[in-house]
Amino acid sequence: MIALIDYGAGNLTSVKKALTALGVGFTVPALPHDLDAAAGLIVPGVGHFAATKALDASWRDAIVNAVRTGTPLLGICLGMQWLYEGSEEEPELPGLGALAGRCRLLSGNQAERLKIPHVGWNALETPRPSRLLSGLRSGTYVYFTHSFAAPVTDDCVAATTHAQRFAAAVERDNVFGVQFHPEKSGDAGLQILRNFLEYCRTC
Repeated sequence: MIALIDYGAGNLTSVKKALTALGVGFTVPALPHDLDAAAGLIVPGVGHFAATKALDASWRDAIVNAVRTGTPLLGICLGMQWLYEGSEEEPELPGLGALAGRCRLLSGNQAERLKIPHVGWNALETPRPSRLLSGLRSGTYVYFTHSFAAPVTDDCVAATTHAQRFAAAVERDNVFGVQFHPEKSGDAGLQILRNFLEYCRTC
């Protein structure tokens, strides 16, 4: 069973539909201790980093404990940004801290007429093999909608360039994140979710 964590930041419906299409059972836990029986955790979300304040100390502790004991964790869009130490969108609010670094506002490029927020389809640059992106080639297009992004670090398994280069997908041990929306990215997005779910089954 996959635990889909609802902290009021939207897009649960589309993720639920994608999981249903893949034939996967999921639950939306009401309390932190409900995570104990989960085979994997998904933290979705759209919008402002301030929304993650709803994931208070009890939720954070439960998620950290689950990850520490080997439960896979996937962050989507804002959920991925929350995996980091924080974001300049809400500087005083800490992220989970599972990944090093802070998320920053993308810089618009007037010469190339690139607008922020970044909304639309962009190609993934894949610098190294990845469990999460298995079966996808470099140059695969996925769907983005965001204004803030994570830095390209050693955890980055896919980057994208829009005004600047940023981490589009990350992977460290059993922690995964995607800045784009796999549930809105067609067959490629379903393959990414399928890869995560397969990893959950083997843990």
